[in-house]
Amino acid sequence: MYAVIRTGGKQYRVTPGDVIRVENQGDGKDGKVEFSDVLAVSGGEGQIGKPQSEALVTGEVVEQGRGAKILVFHYKRKKQYKKLRGHRQGYTAVRITEIAFDGQTFKAPELPKKEPKQKKAPLEVVEAPKAEAKAGKASAKKAAAKKPAAKKAAPKKKK
Repeated sequence: MYAVIRTGGKQYRVTPGDVIRVENQGDGKDGKVEFSDVLAVSGGEGQIGKPQSEALVTGEVVEQGRGAKILVFHYKRKKQYKKLRGHRQGYTAVRITEIAFDGQTFKAPELPKKEPKQKKAPLEVVEAPKAEAKAGKASAKKAAAKKPAAKKAAPKKKK
């Protein structure tokens, strides 16, 4: 079962469970969006028809954001005219939840709920039991790391 809807000046072929990016739609009520401009609906056994009665496609808002940046560069040769502008088109990602047509409804399967991650407990600092052995090693390292005295510079020659 699929439907062809029109929104934002574009047409989309949707089935229950699809996620589509459309022009900014707003949140709707409780994150639900209804598309009433249905151009075609497929029935069973490959039948496709123009909806005579009221057909309705509903979805839920998944996210809202902005697309990739597009650079618009205007240039006129020999006239020293250059203009560079950027543009990011806003979008709303909508998951199609239901297609209703002629008293029938086709619903998308429910997504499993994500459980929030549990926060880890802070780590406790544990002291090393062999502190005496480490102290002996540290004094040996200091003795080995001691550098010999630096050589003195030779006196300057007189002219």
